Amino acid sequence: MTQDKKQPPLLTPDWAFLMRHPAHWLAFGFGAGLARRAPGTWGTLVALPLFALLHIWLPAPIIFALCWPLFAAGIWFCEVTGRALGVSDYGGIVWDEIVAMLMVLCFAPESWLGWLMAFALFRLFDIVKPWPIRWCDHQIKGGLGVMVDDILAAAMAIAVLLVIGPWIS
Repeated sequence: MTQDKKQPPLLTPDWAFLMRHPAHWLAFGFGAGLARRAPGTWGTLVALPLFALLHIWLPAPIIFALCWPLFAAGIWFCEVTGRALGVSDYGGIVWDEIVAMLMVLCFAPESWLGWLMAFALFRLFDIVKPWPIRWCDHQIKGGLGVMVDDILAAAMAIAVLLVIGPWIS
């Protein structure tokens, strides 16, 4: 059983912790989650070059479809890592931000301004957590809880992008 996310972790994650299990490496966004300040923002930033690389070979709808297996795998990554840390939703677990931001970028205008708006909107909804995001964040625990609130934040960011996107090219 893991503690509430407001509790300190049973151990302090570091590079050695990330290397102990592939789930830790992925849950911590290839190390981005080790950032002392704003690990969620750093995790979100990981999605930008990852999307750019994927988008060389794949169109946005295919990338969006690939996000669903990444979401499902993330439930496991985040569950394993949360249990190891003893905290259900430790701040350094950023796989949820990476997958959610990949989804948002699939709907962003393909310009630096479009990507900036996508980033800002996702971070806004992820940080502010309007209803139902906040409710899910408090009610759903474990790996699923880690992943679900960010997917909802992504859905809200996508909804706004669909409305304002034509004006931000």
